[in-house]
This record gives sequence, structure tokens and C-alpha cells, in this order.
Amino acid sequence: MAAEPTARHSNVRKRIVLIDDDADFVQQVDETLVQQGYEVYTAYVCEEGLLHVANRQPDLVIVDVVLANSNGMKTCQRIREMSDVPMMILAAQGREEEIVRGLEHGADDYLTKPFGIEQLVTRMQVLLRRTHVSPSEEPPAAYRDEYLAVDLADRRVEVQGDLVKLTPTEYRLLGCLVQNTGRVLTYEQLLEEVWGQEYVNHVDYVRIYIWRLRKKIEKDPRRPEYILTEHGIGYRFEKAR
Repeated sequence: MAAEPTARHSNVRKRIVLIDDDADFVQQVDETLVQQGYEVYTAYVCEEGLLHVANRQPDLVIVDVVLANSNGMKTCQRIREMSDVPMMILAAQGREEEIVRGLEHGADDYLTKPFGIEQLVTRMQVLLRRTHVSPSEEPPAAYRDEYLAVDLADRRVEVQGDLVKLTPTEYRLLGCLVQNTGRVLTYEQLLEEVWGQEYVNHVDYVRIYIWRLRKKIEKDPRRPEYILTEHGIGYRFEKAR
């Protein structure tokens, strides 16, 4: 039976959707977040969680990618298709392949169970700060040629005149690269700039997100013209030849 949605109003008014089939865990997280001023909408099954995402327009979605009676990974993909909302995935220890797949399907961050609720709240706050940047804080990055147009001040990326939908993290990563056109940025520089100091050792984040960006903006992602690799160092953005 699906969980009844739980909602609370507060001054913070950040809306969180939590999709997990562990009733005790859901209750614990719900109570903690409500005490801290969040609105919380819970679901034990993917279908109800997707309805919350569609109807509540949350600021953050948390999804267990290994749900007992559902395909949590497909849920991540469907969430990303309908929204660019920041998304955190939860996975059990030893399920690294699920974590990588989740990031490839659009997740912005992950935690492995078991973890403390304080750790979850801290990672949530970091993710919310990172992905809810006011327009005045966006880098004035812009690039245009006949194929690709990037204007991150207006949060617009176009490929051959068609608007490309990017997640907030993808915007920040592309903006960082475009703002430093021609300059090699190390993995550590990109991680600190886009994800924060806490993530400087998570090189896989950069690799996965670079691949996602290439699939969206490159003519051939396997032979990129814009986002180039400096093997063992990092990446750089180059103007089209």
C-alpha cells in the first residue's frame, strides 16, 4: 500500500520528495526534515513518487534505486525526463554499479546505506545550495557558432537552433568550461567549482557528467569537438574549428 503524502509548511518551504520502501527509514527522515522546516512528500512506490514530482514541483527528490517491487533506476530516468529537479539516489554498500547507473540516468548525488540522518541532511543542503543559484551568481559564460549556442546568463543552450535541456549541475559544469575556454581544468578544479570542496576525490562525477554533456551537445560524443579530454589531468572547452 502506498504511503500517504506528508506535507508541512514552513518559512524555508523547500519541498522534498522521498521515494523509499523502508517504512521506518521514511518515517525517520520525514520527521527529521519536517522539524527542520521542509515540506516532505513520501512514497513507498515509484508511481506515487512520480506523481509527487509532477504535482508538487519539489526542490529535491531522494530515490532509493533498489526498491523491492519497482525499478528505481527507471524511476530516476522518468524523473529526469519530466524535470531538471536536483536528485539524490540511495544505494546499499557494495552496489557501486547501481550508483554509476543512477548518475548516468541523471542523479546529482548519492549516499550509500547505512548512513546517519545528519549526513543525509548535510548532503541535501549542499545539493540544494549548489543547484539553486540565483541568476546574479551565474557565470557570464557565452559561446556561439553555427552548430552550438551557449548563453548561461539566460540558461539557454541550443544545438542547431533547438533548445537543449540541461540539469542545474550540467549548467554549472558547462558554464565552468565555457568560461575557461581553451584552458585545461583539472578534475579537482571542476569538482571544487561545480560540486564543492567535499567532492574533490569523486572523479567519477566529472567523467559521468562530461559524458552526459557530450551526448547532449556534441555531433559525435565519441569524437568530441568542444569538450576535450586531457588524459590524466582533466578537460577543456574549445571553439569549433
